[in-house]
Amino acid sequence: MKRTASAEWNGSLKEGKGTITTGSTLLSNAQYSFSTRFEQGVGTNPEELIAAAHAGCFSMALSAQLGNAGLKPESIKTNATVTLEKTDNGFAITAVHLDVNAKVPGADQAAFEKAANAAKEGCPVSKVLNANITMDAKLES
Repeated sequence: MKRTASAEWNGSLKEGKGTITTGSTLLSNAQYSFSTRFEQGVGTNPEELIAAAHAGCFSMALSAQLGNAGLKPESIKTNATVTLEKTDNGFAITAVHLDVNAKVPGADQAAFEKAANAAKEGCPVSKVLNANITMDAKLES
């Protein structure tokens, strides 16, 4: 399985602008720029897209882990926060924090935490990131 996306950039780093399009065209010519990445401009940025991908991937992985434990989640809500920092080697994604809230009928805290940790380690997006991944996972009643 392969997925695609494309980007086009026009101009210099600070004054230029670009667009991102996904193969599914869900994102079609989505605007990105220096200001959307390093300031608060209108549009998206690569780190926001990585956060979205990680939140989605983790939520699915947690659902699978819970299913393997004989539990059926009612809902899993994941918020991913990606940290982009300037390091000695230039800018880098240094951390991702996952805030997870899940409703899982019949789950106890220990089983939930085991599934959440396995999902954090096993999610394909987690595996591709060279960053410190932390998590707060809450089981709702």
